[in-house]
Amino acid sequence: MPYDIIVCIKQVPQPEYLDKVSVNPITGTINREEVPSVINPVDLNALEEALVIREKFSGQVSVITMGPPQARKALENTLAIGADRVIHLNDRLFAGADTLATARALAYGIGRLALFDIILCGDASLDSGTGQVAVQLAVVLNLPCVTNVEEINFENKHSLLVKQVWERGYSRLRIKLPCVIGVTRNINQPRLPNILGIMSAAQKEIIEWAATEICTDVGSVGLSGSPTQVLRVGEFHAKRQGEIYRGTPEEVTTFAVNKLIKRELI
Repeated sequence: MPYDIIVCIKQVPQPEYLDKVSVNPITGTINREEVPSVINPVDLNALEEALVIREKFSGQVSVITMGPPQARKALENTLAIGADRVIHLNDRLFAGADTLATARALAYGIGRLALFDIILCGDASLDSGTGQVAVQLAVVLNLPCVTNVEEINFENKHSLLVKQVWERGYSRLRIKLPCVIGVTRNINQPRLPNILGIMSAAQKEIIEWAATEICTDVGSVGLSGSPTQVLRVGEFHAKRQGEIYRGTPEEVTTFAVNKLIKRELI
């Protein structure tokens, strides 16, 4: 049975440049133009899982993202990796969105795609790390959702058995299709694009939709549709007192423990 799978991705600052990320003190948003951007790492795991499912059962993999014009590069990369179709929600009206407004925009875009079986997301983004969008997307679309998933198996044509991991264990859950799944980086090893994929991607269309094309109420997306907003941005300066002690491992350990006891930290 073929499955229509949608993968939600986000473009984030390249991890090697995170120390150079700055925040606009007026808007409270990240200055993304100042650092190189990549696909959010765990979103690549979501894409890989979608491709694995397509290879096993056939079907179609669509990738959707909401972002500024430069997010087009991320979509080009997913085409090179193997996505069949990509959609770019590109409009200034989407700017300044919190997680709920982002989930709404994605839901509106997904709604225009009509039928689908599974929506896959990375559990959290590298830049904000809230882990909220997958769940909020499921709520907006009125779909069942499981996050922290590191294993997906098909019980039958209409339901999945997933492994949801916790700090001290895991759960085995059954979830009916259609559904939203948030995956972890342990679910698979993402593939890299190859030459044929890169050449094929150059021939494929990137579909762009503006807010007015997918939203009946543009006030529900972007900054105007965000119930949480950054009111003030401040810079925190930490002052630490350092002390170097040299000796044998036993002497250093004893010294450090006595210091912590003296300060009532242990």
